[in-house]
Amino acid sequence: MDSAQNDLERLMLFEHTRRTAEASYAINPNDADNLTKWGGALLELSQFGDINESRKMIKESISKLEEALVINPAKHDALWCLGNAHTSHAFLTPDRDAAQIQFKNASECFQKAVDEQPGNEIYCKSLEATAKAPELHMELHKHGFGQQAMGGASSAATNAKKGKKGKNSDLKYDIFGWIILAAGIVAWVGMAKSHVPPPPPR
Repeated sequence: MDSAQNDLERLMLFEHTRRTAEASYAINPNDADNLTKWGGALLELSQFGDINESRKMIKESISKLEEALVINPAKHDALWCLGNAHTSHAFLTPDRDAAQIQFKNASECFQKAVDEQPGNEIYCKSLEATAKAPELHMELHKHGFGQQAMGGASSAATNAKKGKKGKNSDLKYDIFGWIILAAGIVAWVGMAKSHVPPPPPR
């Protein structure tokens, strides 16, 4: 029950963040911080829907983060979050060649984030993890995640292979876990920055 409660709280938090960012965008569409928060919230929300909804939200997240980077190309947190969005999109893409393009885009984003902030351990670890992602993608789809993602499994097959799918679901959640954790940190940092009190007058 705690897990379900936590999921509900996270869903509500990121939906609130998304709506707030959308309202702020209507007032100022050139706020790169706001666009980064919006993209991060969409990436977080992508884990709560079905595969098609997840893909749609991830694509929307990528769009918002790219918009933030048009305004500020050196925005390291947007670059890092965009790398996570490309990685998420790749894992939901059954076609290996199409996924490779997404992994390449992710790697470029992580590298740029590291270039902007070389001492950031999270950015460095994300860059390292992306190098291993194509192999993980291949394993994941070899074990049937691709069929599940495309909705190809019948209910009879679902019941017959419940144990195997449980392992695939665990793997799916492991992958989404580190991606979503990363996006959550970006969103949290963004919200914390927006609520910092002004410095005292000198």
